[in-house]
Amino acid sequence: MGSIPDPGELTELTHPSFDEFQRQTSLMTSCTLLWKELSDHINSLEQNLMRQSEALKRKIETLDSETKASLDSLKKREHSIEGSVKIALDRVEFHTKAALKTLSDDVEDNPDGEVDNGDGLLQLLKSTCLKMEAKEFWNFVTGKKKEIDLLREKIPAALSECVDPARFVMEAISEVFPVDKRGNERGNDLGWACVLILESLIPVVVDPVIGKSRMLVTPSVKEKAKEIAETWKKSLEERGGIENVKTPDVHTFLQHLVTFGIVKKEDLELYRKLVVGSAWRKQMPKLAVSLGLGDKMPDMIEELVSKGQQLDAVHFTYEVGLVDKFPPVPLLKAFLRDAKKAASSILEDPSNAGRAAVFPYLLIVIIYLFNSYYI
Repeated sequence: MGSIPDPGELTELTHPSFDEFQRQTSLMTSCTLLWKELSDHINSLEQNLMRQSEALKRKIETLDSETKASLDSLKKREHSIEGSVKIALDRVEFHTKAALKTLSDDVEDNPDGEVDNGDGLLQLLKSTCLKMEAKEFWNFVTGKKKEIDLLREKIPAALSECVDPARFVMEAISEVFPVDKRGNERGNDLGWACVLILESLIPVVVDPVIGKSRMLVTPSVKEKAKEIAETWKKSLEERGGIENVKTPDVHTFLQHLVTFGIVKKEDLELYRKLVVGSAWRKQMPKLAVSLGLGDKMPDMIEELVSKGQQLDAVHFTYEVGLVDKFPPVPLLKAFLRDAKKAASSILEDPSNAGRAAVFPYLLIVIIYLFNSYYI
């Protein structure tokens, strides 16, 4: 017969089994928690991968869409080249025949440039353009400043008669831009004529098929325009820097860049300084946008306000659609406060001869502002 185990021994054998069970239970709990943690981590990774995959998919779709749009645009431009070239050649042939006809006609000379109406003025302008007589064209335009509105209307039609309008315009304004070559006659500002002619050239050189995205300017003329722009920039040092350059010269330079499509991204800071320095010119806000300064416009407006040029700031806000960000009423009130302070300082100075004109000036300004922004 087998021996009966001692109860004490059974007790000793049972305890290790229970401890082992607890240890195993604890181990299972740890494994379960670890498994849950790993599962959550894997699920998180899967979700992140899915989000990244969706984002990548959207980017690919956007890229495909942009690529397709670019290819369509290139295809359109490629197909339009033949049509644009044909139109340009037809124009050259037409203008050549017209020029030969004009040269062969025995037309009575009109040395004084006197004309009775707009048709007569247009005829004289066309005559110089057909013959590519840039100097005569320039002299005629600069002698008609009193008829600037009529010139603005007629010059584009006249320039369209040129065989090479872009080159003709550069030759016409070369007497004063990029460097004034007149010598003793420099006191007579002709910047208005340069800007007028450059503005009038834009509708003439716009591609008739696809519009302003392509200008019908030959590569050689465009390179010449770039050289002219660089020459003007180099002359800034001789003029004493940006602060001392005349506003008409600045306006001509900026319009030259826009007209010939030669804006350079690396020169945007220079353009910004030039625009702010001549902000009182009414064309400056639109020129600034054409120069690629749209993103810098809020900073430019704040700079104008800080300089006390609230009226110019209001002009910029309306032109670029930032009225909500820069409400005009507070700016105009600030301008009036500054004007009153300036008037008070003048009135308090007994030696200032302009005291009598202060109040009429303020009255005119207030009436102007009221009519412009409150009616």
